[in-house]
Amino acid sequence: MYQQEEEWITTWFNSPYYQVLYKNHDVEQAYAFIDKLIAHLNTKLTYQLLEMGCGTGEHAAYLNQKGFTVTGLDFSEANIAFAKQFENQQLHFYQHDMRDIFRTAYYDLILNLFTSFGYFDSETENVVALRSTVSAIKPGGKLVIDFLNTNQAIQHTTGSEEKTIDDVLFQISRKVEKGFIVKTITVTDQGQQHTFYEKVRALTYDQFMKYFRMTSLRLVNIFGSYNLEPYHPETSERMIFILKK
Repeated sequence: MYQQEEEWITTWFNSPYYQVLYKNHDVEQAYAFIDKLIAHLNTKLTYQLLEMGCGTGEHAAYLNQKGFTVTGLDFSEANIAFAKQFENQQLHFYQHDMRDIFRTAYYDLILNLFTSFGYFDSETENVVALRSTVSAIKPGGKLVIDFLNTNQAIQHTTGSEEKTIDDVLFQISRKVEKGFIVKTITVTDQGQQHTFYEKVRALTYDQFMKYFRMTSLRLVNIFGSYNLEPYHPETSERMIFILKK
């Protein structure tokens, strides 16, 4: 296992406030995206699916409800503890660092959705994480990486917002710093204030292409939105890479 140099990952992802802040995300949009993706990939019920960076497990559980056999992996012990309530014979969750290998040539399709990549401080670790992920894919299997479109996201990183959820005040600001998009989250709960950080490397299309060449992945398609619209470098909200091993 790696030394936990990324303290913010452990601190924030295991914080109860992480689940509070993101519990109201657009579930219907997420499920509609997953439906479109599964249909586009012609995903068969016989496939073994893995969600890498599954969070609290709702999306893996949704896939399981549609009849798929799914494994969910996440770095956060708190997320996995929550996700385990959904487990059954065809759905399992494990706490896992994506830089470490988890099974070899086992999965037909691996999903890495909603910007669950690029958290590590060095590019080398991102490549290690990708290589470990690819090792779990069967020859001819596919990997989907859904990442924010950095070109478009950087244009909207300035400014701040406030929101109150369950009587907890979240003050959120964003900035670009040393190649990362950094989110500072100040939480006020019952008069107590806590500060957390969330950061993701501002990976460009070209950087991803370099990563894919280093890991023997072939780009099959790239979409620019959750509706699977064509990707436009300057205006698309997402970079959704469809890759084949």
